[in-house]
Amino acid sequence: MHNLHHRAASIRLVIFDVDGVLTDGSLFLGDDGQEYKAFNSRDGLGMTLLQSTGVRLAVITGRTSQVVKMRMESLGISEIYQGYQDKLPAYEELKKRLALGDAEIAYVGDDLVDLPIMRRVGLAIAVSDAHPNVLELAHWRTRSSGGRGAAREVCDFILSAQGNLDRVLAQFL
Repeated sequence: MHNLHHRAASIRLVIFDVDGVLTDGSLFLGDDGQEYKAFNSRDGLGMTLLQSTGVRLAVITGRTSQVVKMRMESLGISEIYQGYQDKLPAYEELKKRLALGDAEIAYVGDDLVDLPIMRRVGLAIAVSDAHPNVLELAHWRTRSSGGRGAAREVCDFILSAQGNLDRVLAQFL
């Protein structure tokens, strides 16, 4: 666990997959072709709190959805990469633009398309209901499943490892 906390203490950017991580993976499609997704409000607060300490957040997702853009913007997240079936080019671009090394980046994933990035980052995290290969590769796995509090666990864990959890929570207690 010491090594895990050391990894988390170095994180300056957390990248989340969307479907299966920030949502439970369900895709609701209306007759009009509109796509709907359900996000967890506690995940959103955790993401906002983590950002308040200077940790940057981003999403890289294979699908493209206006609702993802709207939700991320409502959380103050501007690093939104959609439509990347191969996520590595988005990862490399983001890493270069923010002048970060792999060890300063965490990635939260749930499925096989997340593995190439997870192999590179300093902290690879799988949600509890991730694909078995993702669970095997991850440095850490959440207790909660995707869309059900996993992102909040990630945020709280990094806040704690960086010594910021008590200070951030104090405003509410």
